[in-house]
Amino acid sequence: MYPAELVKPMREDLTSVGFVELTTSNDVTTHISKSKTAVLIVNSVCGCAAANARPGVKDSLNNNKKPEQLFTVFAGVDKEATDAARSLMIPFPPSSPCIAIFKDGELVHMLERHHIEGRSSEIISDNLRQAYNQHC
Repeated sequence: MYPAELVKPMREDLTSVGFVELTTSNDVTTHISKSKTAVLIVNSVCGCAAANARPGVKDSLNNNKKPEQLFTVFAGVDKEATDAARSLMIPFPPSSPCIAIFKDGELVHMLERHHIEGRSSEIISDNLRQAYNQHC
């Protein structure tokens, strides 16, 4: 587990633009199941989260169509919530960071770490916008 003071700015990078932190398994299952459309990012301390995932998901929101709800869990910090989020992402193996889009509680789009690592935030943003246009 990472110290709270270390991850605070990484959390705020998303919460400052409207992402809601989910910290318990109940938070995850309740919020995702009640959302018509939602994006959920499994945040991480790694460099690809900082350089690619967080900037990409934030930029993707500059789109006519976007998810109604924005959620985040933090891998290595909110273990219970992260485990619950990952259980909703099956059949994809656990990875962080990762970004999932849900429609009516069902997973409809997934970006795993290997889709994020080594790709620009612009590529990630474009991928998410295409998914929003299809599912939102």
